[in-house]
Amino acid sequence: MAEVDSGPRSKRTKKDAEAAVRLRKVTKRFGAKTAVDAVSFTIEAGTVFGLIGPNGAGKTTTFSMMAGYLHPTEGSLEILGFAPSAVDELRSRLGVLPQDALLPANDHVGELLVHMARLQDIPAGKALEQAKQALAEVEGGDWWNQRCGSLSHGMAKRVALAQAFLGNPDVVLLDEPTAGLDPRVAYEMRQLVKAKKGRSTIVISSHNLQELEEICDSAAILDRGRVVAQGTMSELTAANEEVRVKVKAGTRRGSQPGQVNVAKLQELEMVRTVDFDEESSEIAITFERSKVDAETVIGHVLWNLLQAEVKISGVTKGRGLEQRVMDLT
Repeated sequence: MAEVDSGPRSKRTKKDAEAAVRLRKVTKRFGAKTAVDAVSFTIEAGTVFGLIGPNGAGKTTTFSMMAGYLHPTEGSLEILGFAPSAVDELRSRLGVLPQDALLPANDHVGELLVHMARLQDIPAGKALEQAKQALAEVEGGDWWNQRCGSLSHGMAKRVALAQAFLGNPDVVLLDEPTAGLDPRVAYEMRQLVKAKKGRSTIVISSHNLQELEEICDSAAILDRGRVVAQGTMSELTAANEEVRVKVKAGTRRGSQPGQVNVAKLQELEMVRTVDFDEESSEIAITFERSKVDAETVIGHVLWNLLQAEVKISGVTKGRGLEQRVMDLT
């Protein structure tokens, strides 16, 4: 079980904790089934961290333990230096948005947010101000007097997000924050979360890999209850050691104009390996990130291809998070 620091809350700030979130060999069993198996990772304060994995990977169970809904069977889990069960110490410092959170249908939006602010020990004199500010940040100021049951799905998600960030907590946990939203509302939700970068440590569990790649600084990829990869987004996508060039469909390997001369590309000093897949019309080039950056490699490779009259349709750094997850799970 995670250890609880019993020191006075007033003497503990997020700067005092070694990390915003820390898991050490956390295991969770349900009877004979092991849902999470010795998971360890650390989340630095002020960053956005992604929990990634297919269904059954252990994301929801890990998220639930971080939120304090479940207790680890083994291992240690800390939020700002405290166990998630240390409710008094984490009150107003930890915000949570569960995936299927339902707002009380008969409550007015403003009434609900003020009530939630008071539960977080925000003084009565400031609760109203904080609630209005939180609702304004999700562009829902006009909903103050509406009943929660009258809100659309997208509006309800915004109110739930306002509740999670109410009072500017140090750590905010978001479970599938854009699930079920139309593309425009999902985009707006992402912008809201990105605006909070640096102000709170944000942990996002989601199946939307493009969304996570756009928002997150780092992530852990889970599969069958174990961490199979973790690191910065650049490390996970190999953005600092691989570039990919998409060429015109039907382009062949060779030394004639309009063809991809793999041997010529391989002669570039900064290049480690070159692989050209004619079926996908994609060239993958790896390089030593300690010796050169991706932008320099891209410049030399594109110049080489243009000189050979190869038609280029796209360039990316790394494999992309989606492909990385597919390779690992």
